[in-house]
Amino acid sequence: MAPTKTSAAAKAKTAKKAALATGKGTKSKKVRTTVSFHRPHTLRLPRDPKYPRKSVPHAPRMDQFRTIVSPLNTESAMKKIEEHNTLVFIVDVRSNKRQIKDAVKKLYDVQAAKINTLIRPDGKKKAYVRLTADHDALDVANKIGFI
Repeated sequence: MAPTKTSAAAKAKTAKKAALATGKGTKSKKVRTTVSFHRPHTLRLPRDPKYPRKSVPHAPRMDQFRTIVSPLNTESAMKKIEEHNTLVFIVDVRSNKRQIKDAVKKLYDVQAAKINTLIRPDGKKKAYVRLTADHDALDVANKIGFI
């Protein structure tokens, strides 16, 4: 059935009204406060690598064998062992106290209570490893083999 003339005219009128209503109104201009233009922040996608950049991960650079260089058995070190339950080691300059503590635990199966470090004038790092009361530094020194 064909639409009548009046209904077509009414449809056209409503379409005209809708077009005028949604047409261009007053557009406000953005107020610029600076003279320089800064590029807007856009979407930053996370990296999605197609292949690993290193074929094999690097071995740990500072393991217990690299951390502790050697035990020190000078006269003052022996005094520390006997009187203060403390072992004295020369350690790697780049190692920190946590690494020294872990290395002593892994190598000699003893628990360190406290660690003091210093760098000697010749550039080597010295570590004083105080053992807990349940471990004896003299026994550990005998086990290491420098007494």
